[in-house]
Amino acid sequence: MPHFEEFYANKLRGGLGVVDAEAVLDLRGATREQASASLQDMLERSRFAQAKSVAVRLDPPPEGGGETLFQPIGKALLEAKKRGWIDRLQTLPASDGLGFYVVLAGKPERES
Repeated sequence: MPHFEEFYANKLRGGLGVVDAEAVLDLRGATREQASASLQDMLERSRFAQAKSVAVRLDPPPEGGGETLFQPIGKALLEAKKRGWIDRLQTLPASDGLGFYVVLAGKPERES
């Protein structure tokens, strides 16, 4: 079997990450309220723009365990997917840290 470059091997594994995204929403260091507001702003704006991919980055769990933004942000993204605002949603590969890879649906095409 031929050797694949790491970039292409990750594509075959389906591990789309930060380097594959057209934009990054970095929520590391944000409070829950700030993160929620930033995410909602991104989702609302995406409804009137072209489709694009976004990596949403989150802080890892604190030393010794504790709460992260993974669950509340994940729930908000799932709700947006149900509304049709997101075409693809998956977690980032472990090498990119905690977060999500999102493909925003963008503005729907008008039928002539």
